[in-house]
Amino acid sequence: MERVECVVVGAGVVGLAVARALAQRGHEVVVLEAADRIGTGCSARNSEVVHAGLYYPTGSLKARLCVAGNRALYAYCAARGVAHRRCGKLIVATSEAQRAALVALRAQALANGVADVEWLSADEARAVEPQLRCVAALRSPSTGIVDTHGLMRALYADAAAAGADFAFESRVTRARVTTRGLELFVSSAEETTLLAERVFNCAGLSALAVARLFAESRPGALPPAPQRLAKGSYFALSCAAPFSHLVYPLPAPGGLGVHLTLDLAGRARFGPDVEWVERESYEVDPRRADGFYAEVREYWPALPDDSLTPAYAGIRPKLHGPEAPAGDFVLLREDAHGVPGLVSLLGIESPGLTACLALAEAVIG
Repeated sequence: MERVECVVVGAGVVGLAVARALAQRGHEVVVLEAADRIGTGCSARNSEVVHAGLYYPTGSLKARLCVAGNRALYAYCAARGVAHRRCGKLIVATSEAQRAALVALRAQALANGVADVEWLSADEARAVEPQLRCVAALRSPSTGIVDTHGLMRALYADAAAAGADFAFESRVTRARVTTRGLELFVSSAEETTLLAERVFNCAGLSALAVARLFAESRPGALPPAPQRLAKGSYFALSCAAPFSHLVYPLPAPGGLGVHLTLDLAGRARFGPDVEWVERESYEVDPRRADGFYAEVREYWPALPDDSLTPAYAGIRPKLHGPEAPAGDFVLLREDAHGVPGLVSLLGIESPGLTACLALAEAVIG
């Protein structure tokens, strides 16, 4: 049995940020990743948006860590040469009936400390984006886009340079709480057992399953936390996009609505929508484009026919169902579950990418 000080389970963007922070503080770190490389799960299948922190309830982990993470991420990308752009975004009300919700969103942003949001009239919004249809809009200058894979490569390089070891194709199959520490049984080329002082469960879609492995040796130690899977499909725009900002409708149940995002080359895509599913599936059903055309034309009436092509899909790990209010990040520590040395990060969906550096600081203590 190999002894190690810290084990990080999962090499997505959050796990990499946690491993980096631990290693740079001089801790011994082993990162276990079930896939054959970094960042193949939630971190590879998102909008690549750097969020400002507008939407989330004031004082929530999502609000606090998104606002702090926004600043930290821009600074990190600038220092490490990770491609990104502060292109800003417009959140639009497309009818008078939505104006009150837009006013409320501006108040929420200000309460969260996002002081740079600007109110735009319909004429002011069209002066910025001539093809936009709306009755009013909010402009968020601190929203942007980032090369997610470039970010993960930089975090990985930093962690490795500071001494973190990475074990790929290494899946945690069993776990046990002992008086000597936390035992992890790892399935890889050879069955391995690790005894860790601290375990940081950053396994994304599998984080709840990993947490339950520890609960099997400490019945009742972990509170029940049902997880629901919300699939989001994306469609690429086959023609040139006439927008320089990201464009978002008002939030919809389960997500932020079918929005227009840009990549660093200026190509546009739309999504994600919300489809509650029972298992992981990443195929994009071309028939879902019908709903996309209808939603996008609410704010871009000139969207051409037959211009959307299936791109990719992602899965969001949610701790609430379709009828419940949006949940917060959940950081389960010893005071919540009674297991010394174990921290489980559950429900890390958007804005997890933006918040990754701030999340790392929050969980390592």
